[in-house]
Amino acid sequence: MADTSKPIPNEIPHLLVHEEADNVGVVVVEGLTAGTDMLCCITHDNSTFRLTSGADVPIGHKIALTDLKAGDTAIKYGEDIGKITADIPKGGHVHTHNCKTKRW
Repeated sequence: MADTSKPIPNEIPHLLVHEEADNVGVVVVEGLTAGTDMLCCITHDNSTFRLTSGADVPIGHKIALTDLKAGDTAIKYGEDIGKITADIPKGGHVHTHNCKTKRW
């Protein structure tokens, strides 16, 4: 996931990813809109990459880092956090309408 793009000086991340193996990241800014060129930070090693948001996504919600298919496992913190219930394109909003927790 990490690339060689450099953040703009004083640019804050839009999306946090905990582990390189994660396939979802968490929005950490208010008012994220579709088409935003997001600075994404992998907190495990502080590396960065860029990704375009495919939807308006509220703070605290997740975004797909790759194309996810129904039946795939959502990975966050390097852990299985749920099952994808509908296809989600890279940059798409991941939430209860397309991801079901496996906790209950």
